[in-house]
Amino acid sequence: MLHVGVIGATGYAGSQLVALLANHPLVEITYLASHSYAGKRFSDIYPSLFSCCDLVLEEEDIEEASKRCSVLFLALPHALASKLVTPAMLDRCIIIDLGADYRLNDASVYESWYKTTHFSKDLLSQAVYGLCELKREQIAKANLIANPGCYTTTSILTLAPLVAQKLVDPTSLIIDAASGVSGAGRSEKIDSLFCECNESYKAYGVATHRHTPEIEQELGLLNHAPLVVQFTPHLVPMNRGILATCYANLKEGVVEEDISKAYQDFYANELFVRLLGSTLPETRFVRNTNTCAIGWKVDKRTNRVIAIGAIDNLIKGAAGQAVQNMNIRCNLGETTGLPTTVASPL
Repeated sequence: MLHVGVIGATGYAGSQLVALLANHPLVEITYLASHSYAGKRFSDIYPSLFSCCDLVLEEEDIEEASKRCSVLFLALPHALASKLVTPAMLDRCIIIDLGADYRLNDASVYESWYKTTHFSKDLLSQAVYGLCELKREQIAKANLIANPGCYTTTSILTLAPLVAQKLVDPTSLIIDAASGVSGAGRSEKIDSLFCECNESYKAYGVATHRHTPEIEQELGLLNHAPLVVQFTPHLVPMNRGILATCYANLKEGVVEEDISKAYQDFYANELFVRLLGSTLPETRFVRNTNTCAIGWKVDKRTNRVIAIGAIDNLIKGAAGQAVQNMNIRCNLGETTGLPTTVASPL
């Protein structure tokens, strides 16, 4: 059994991760930490996991955790992991960071978008961006894995075949994405209160959202040249889920059959990508799964492709992808412990 731990275990992403790990047949949770709930049992905070995970939460101590765990997950706000992770820890423990500190290759880009200092720039060259469908070979060798953001996972997977196969104009990419409220985290925020977001739909972070440089970085690598995207996130009054509607101008001569072939070829062997073709995905199609569903239409009138992706933001967009990264890195079987199909069609 692989000994694993989670620091930041009681946030939404952290608790979803604990739930997945508690049901994983090849791991044992040996360390759970939460600054807010140290001394309490995990199942006292989340009674739905009573008898599944009754471990007592400890104060956050990454040095101690790295000695007791083979794999350590960090579910912390940005700017914390870069202060805590050291080369010595990475020599004895695999660290999978669900935060943003190691996602961007360029520390100056990180500091510009996140308005904070990066405290371990020397480790960026060791970090692998953990988007499993694109970086599987690198993940298998890495001891520092940067779990992607939820918006970025949806957007990159939805657009990747189109950019990689040079079917669209890379200067024309527009992404409108909508997320459930759990994407804002579990801490108290006025904008996340029931009366503030129920029966309403709004854009936020317009032209400033911090997932933008992640999307540009990874799509730019597929494009073999830097690119810029127009990314606008929205808040939807539902608990979980992300739907990304992506627009791009088609290059001359590209037809709908080219689009379909590109998706089929690119994701031919991917068990967590479900291609729906002209059937457009909905968040309920992937709720509580580690699957990304993708559909597309070609608008001949405007010569654009509209590609739509959907994920569960807490699973494929966070905890599930983190487990998928662990499975790849530790050769546990990539789908082990991860849900791929919905339990109910409704």
